[in-house]
Amino acid sequence: MRGRADFTYAEQGKTERPYPAPMTDRWPDGYRLVLRKDELKVDDARAGFLRLTNGLLDWDLHRRAGLSVAPGTPRAAPGVDMASGVGFWRVRYYAPCRVIWVSDAVLDDAGTAVRGQRSGFGYGTLPGHPERGEEGFYAELDEDGRLYFRIAAYSRPANRVVAAANPVNVRVQQFYTNRYFAAAYRLASGS
Repeated sequence: MRGRADFTYAEQGKTERPYPAPMTDRWPDGYRLVLRKDELKVDDARAGFLRLTNGLLDWDLHRRAGLSVAPGTPRAAPGVDMASGVGFWRVRYYAPCRVIWVSDAVLDDAGTAVRGQRSGFGYGTLPGHPERGEEGFYAELDEDGRLYFRIAAYSRPANRVVAAANPVNVRVQQFYTNRYFAAAYRLASGS
């Protein structure tokens, strides 16, 4: 899991989009693109932003979405290798990735989240992952104090076997994307 394998795709870093960079352009050609954004209506958006940011960077979003993350996986930081696992009971498939970029929360002097920022991270696929590409996870606090969770991903099958089962793979991706959004709300609301 901590090997220094090369990424399985050439277009690294395209998910790094600091606020207020648009999320709708400059994506590499030849990939399936997933862009989703939902407002998270919580009692205190600034506190929710900080909870969500920490949940993203500490892999709690992945765990709450039902994925396994190896114990001891460090907080997301550039160069950190991680693998999230899917499966049942002891039979799990782990998909290796490497964190490319991280953006932590910006706080004011009182320790409150500053409006108009996007935090989160992006990771790219390593050999052994069924896809080739990158995914970014974002907590966003806009200038009006509204809290959003975003996902941006571009991917394509890593090999012919995965390509042959691509309709199933797309459904699995949609399933976990929905679970990520449910988990983001739980993290932001503190539930």
